[in-house]
Amino acid sequence: MISHFYHHLHNFWPLLEQDKAFKTWLRQLPERLSEALDPDGHGHLPRFQTALQAAARLPQAERVHLNQPAITATGTLDKEEQPILIEAARKLMPWRKGPYQLFDLYIDSEWRSDIKWARISTHLPDLTGQRILDVGCGSGYHLWRMRGVGARMVVGIDPTLLFLAQFLLVRHLLGEHPVWFLPLALEQLPEPVNGAFDLVFSMGVLYHRRSPMDHLLQLKAQLKPGGTLVLETLVVPDDFGQLLVPQGRYAQMKNVWFIPSVAELSRWLTRCGYRRIRHVDTTPTTAEEQRATDWSKGQSLNDFLDPRDPSRTVEGYPAPLRATVLAEK
Repeated sequence: MISHFYHHLHNFWPLLEQDKAFKTWLRQLPERLSEALDPDGHGHLPRFQTALQAAARLPQAERVHLNQPAITATGTLDKEEQPILIEAARKLMPWRKGPYQLFDLYIDSEWRSDIKWARISTHLPDLTGQRILDVGCGSGYHLWRMRGVGARMVVGIDPTLLFLAQFLLVRHLLGEHPVWFLPLALEQLPEPVNGAFDLVFSMGVLYHRRSPMDHLLQLKAQLKPGGTLVLETLVVPDDFGQLLVPQGRYAQMKNVWFIPSVAELSRWLTRCGYRRIRHVDTTPTTAEEQRATDWSKGQSLNDFLDPRDPSRTVEGYPAPLRATVLAEK
């Protein structure tokens, strides 16, 4: 898996060398990536490696479609190749974000990430020619959608190596695109000189941070002056109050620290120096968007809600409500 990862970066480093904003990345990233991929710290790496080695024998797609609900690789696999693809993808379960249509294989992920993209994309500036960072990118589904509407450089970061392996499998089938995945958390990412990205996305991450203000400032540091933050996160309804600090779990998630109201979230952004703050969407999470599938297994949204009152979580908190806010550096 490690060799597959470094191979996918072969045209990434020359791109960074062309822009002095990335000189800190060039200096610091190699060591941080080496630490993140230390094989002694990840017991599942052999399974991921087996899946990717098998997938490397498969042909790349004849046609690629990045601008439709399922990220799609089309072409023909022979009768020996199709089982190889299925087995490789199964070794990389659970698939949380998607969906993907890989030849004849449809990966129906737990989250219908295309629904979130449809909800958010209508509010975005034109992404043509833009450099984008997606923080907490999961398997990389939204990276491909961003490239599909014309972004010229898309970088996703997520410390979960399973998600990296899923991305590398999909990338092998889709072929060469200016889309890369770094297995790092935001706090591990070097700060570019005066910012480097036209847009930074943080979707489904803020409530997992013990220090949300630090997260907002770290996102800002990656943006160019005038660049746009796209922040999608859990919020509480206005009539709940200013802020929810769960005692224990929230919707069965252990690592949820702070869930603000939209008004409180806007105050946080203002305090961190953002301007032109716009709340563009609030949508309850439904079982259409998040549900258990054959590719995710386990529990999902319906298991996290009170069966007697689905407007509440099993812990008695307001059910998941997601807001999208745009702001500028």
